[in-house]
Amino acid sequence: VVGGKVKKPGKRGRKPAKIDLKAKLERSRQSARECRARKKLRYQYLEELVSSRERAICALREELEMYKQWCMAMDQGKIPSEIKALLTGEEQGKAQQNSSKLAKAAKTEANSSNP
Repeated sequence: VVGGKVKKPGKRGRKPAKIDLKAKLERSRQSARECRARKKLRYQYLEELVSSRERAICALREELEMYKQWCMAMDQGKIPSEIKALLTGEEQGKAQQNSSKLAKAAKTEANSSNP
């Protein structure tokens, strides 16, 4: 007996009613639905990110292969026409197009990596 009141052993607070239990279950279901939706969006974002990186890798591999071929040709004493054009300045427009394609690919990858 404390302060004129009889204390009962057990948990404090009010006991949840059936309505509260139903509401709690509904909130739990809603939370689970939202969690699944967030997870789905996250996976979609990651898949898009992976595919954009794979495209960038393919473009870089192609560029690397081109440079390898140029080096092999130069080792044989031949100067590739693209390098001649760059040295003479005749086809700078073509070289700028190639570099702008690479720059666009890099920008696209950079933009897609920022959520």
